Amino acid sequence: MPEVRAGTREILGLAWPALIVLAATPLYLLWDTAVVGRLGAVDLAALAAGATVLAQVTTQLTFLSYGTTARSARRFGAGDRTGAVYEGVQATWVALGVGVVLAVVVGVAAPWICRVLTGDAAVAADATRWLRVVSVAVVPALVTMAGNGWLRGTADTRRPLYFTLVGVVPMAVIVPVAVARVGLVGSAYATVTGETLTALCFLGALVVNWRRHGDGRPVRPQWSVIGPQLVLGRDLIVRSLSFQVAFVSAAAVAGRIGPAALAAHQVMLQLWNFLSLVLDSVAVAAQALVGAALGSGSARAARSVGATVLRFSTVAGVVLAALLAAGHTVVPALFTTDADVLATMAVPWWLLVVLALVGGVVFALDGVLLGASDVAFLRNATVVSVVVGFIPLVWLSLAFDWGLTGVWCGLLAFLCLRLAAVLARYRSGRWARVGTGTGHPGPDHAPDPAPDAGTDPATDPATHPATDAASDPGPAPDGRGRP
Repeated sequence: MPEVRAGTREILGLAWPALIVLAATPLYLLWDTAVVGRLGAVDLAALAAGATVLAQVTTQLTFLSYGTTARSARRFGAGDRTGAVYEGVQATWVALGVGVVLAVVVGVAAPWICRVLTGDAAVAADATRWLRVVSVAVVPALVTMAGNGWLRGTADTRRPLYFTLVGVVPMAVIVPVAVARVGLVGSAYATVTGETLTALCFLGALVVNWRRHGDGRPVRPQWSVIGPQLVLGRDLIVRSLSFQVAFVSAAAVAGRIGPAALAAHQVMLQLWNFLSLVLDSVAVAAQALVGAALGSGSARAARSVGATVLRFSTVAGVVLAALLAAGHTVVPALFTTDADVLATMAVPWWLLVVLALVGGVVFALDGVLLGASDVAFLRNATVVSVVVGFIPLVWLSLAFDWGLTGVWCGLLAFLCLRLAAVLARYRSGRWARVGTGTGHPGPDHAPDPAPDAGTDPATDPATHPATDAASDPGPAPDGRGRP
């Protein structure tokens, strides 16, 4: 079996297209925020409330992306290209089924949800109208997540880049025109259009790949594959729920502080989302290469990826923090001219600078552990960090009138606790478990056999379970392979 190459060239080859993919949507959301911000504080606050709901609904299903990447990458690294693509087929079925249910629930429950998020009647009414339209985008958004997952797992981050641009560019063009004509709801129409275009591209790629590499397997939903995906997804869902509880609480507290605080929180939150996903771009490469390395039986290559990713991401965090610090007076004014909103952001902005520094390490190690399917540990670390760090500070901010600064202190405490946890786990090496099975990993920190040991880790059933005999072996996932 070809050796999985995990050097600087391979990591960057996967990371730079992923960077654009991950940054594209947050950049659009920043543009959307800037366009809506010109309508006034009420519209911006309504967008904040509605966007918070949409984000929580879609990111709750992150296993469609991260879990599928890890499972597909292990199959791809083992030479089972058919199995890798089949993970994408089944993940897409999950996306379609769950997406329809969530879209209906969000559309029906929008008025109640928005009233919970904000005490201002005008803000709640505008947010409800926006959310009811944008709920249609839930299904294509989940299909896109599944598509990103299996393509990344097969070491292809270029086509997701092209597909993302097919959706984001029209959105960016449509939103100022639509908002000027119909107000806030125009933002929702633009989002639905862009998400649908991108999802259609991913569906087309899946059909083409399955015709080439399907090997006669049925296209219909298969519980034998969906079941293990959901087992892996279970821990990611609990982890995501922890994020949702934290960020919904933050938005709810900011909304009760006042429209200016909620509007300021929206601007800073979109900036934080952008920064975190930029940092996560290198981690996407880690997910694909770590999964492929462990699938091929090489814990050594997986550890090498982790070390390289950590260096890159730490430097990126320092650069982003420096840019935020230098632009502390200029950047906020790009998103709103409201004096109250700008004043509310002044102190929390410096917490955002520190978050960029800490995030450089946290997101890199998250990527390594996700690629290794070490999701049970990530679940526990996230839950503890939310319960101990985030939630207390966020609600104490409301009780003791600490304002938006207290809310963002909670976010910083949350991230610092995660830093301590993932750094300790990474150094222990217990995540580096070889084999193709994500649900039943091999021995902790499995060593690579010596060249003359007489055992090929790719065929040794003790570390590398047999794959479908009819599968189509592909090239080593070096950042240039195509499914």
